[in-house]
Amino acid sequence: MNLVQEVTEDAALGVIVATTPRGLSAIQHSGCAAAIWQRQPLDRFQRWIDEQQPEHLPRSRVILRPNAVHDAVFQLVEVSGLPACEERAMLVDDISAQANMFAAVMGAPYLRLRLDVITANEGRDFSVDAVTARLVCTYRGTGTQYGISTDGAEPQHVLTVPTGSPIVLRGTLWPETPNSGLRYRSPPIERMGETRLVLVLDPVFDLEDRTDRHLLH
Repeated sequence: MNLVQEVTEDAALGVIVATTPRGLSAIQHSGCAAAIWQRQPLDRFQRWIDEQQPEHLPRSRVILRPNAVHDAVFQLVEVSGLPACEERAMLVDDISAQANMFAAVMGAPYLRLRLDVITANEGRDFSVDAVTARLVCTYRGTGTQYGISTDGAEPQHVLTVPTGSPIVLRGTLWPETPNSGLRYRSPPIERMGETRLVLVLDPVFDLEDRTDRHLLH
């Protein structure tokens, strides 16, 4: 099956929605501003992650080699207080698989991995991150929102990435021009009592440029 056959729809101008992880490689194609692997989390996993206390969800910000992600995330969940169970192992395995997949797509020797636990608004404005590209996957809570901005205005039509579906987004450092106009943001969750667990991966090509304090090999 080729990539064209895997694509289910164009969710917005320049945004490719695919049914397999291979579809994320579309980010390398000319004119593709973002690529989504649309998938449905297992019901029992989603129930489990939604039931966990926010203080037990893993938080981290590190730079590491893709093949070190599994062990690093396992250590994180061990100390975070998440109970040892099959669903916890699924979370660790999935983060590791996404890291290796994204690193392969980007040809990156290192990744900046961030796990955020978000309980308040992070900002209402739509923008573009100062990175080459970024993978975002919301394991719990409302997913990333995106839309097309015309002349710098707020997007008129806002779409939300499904919970559990990874999206790869081009940043301002992507070499292709002109800019697609795609903008994205963390969803507003004020007054909803919502807790989000979000995985963010950025490619790192030169460790001399890093600003992070922690580095795992």
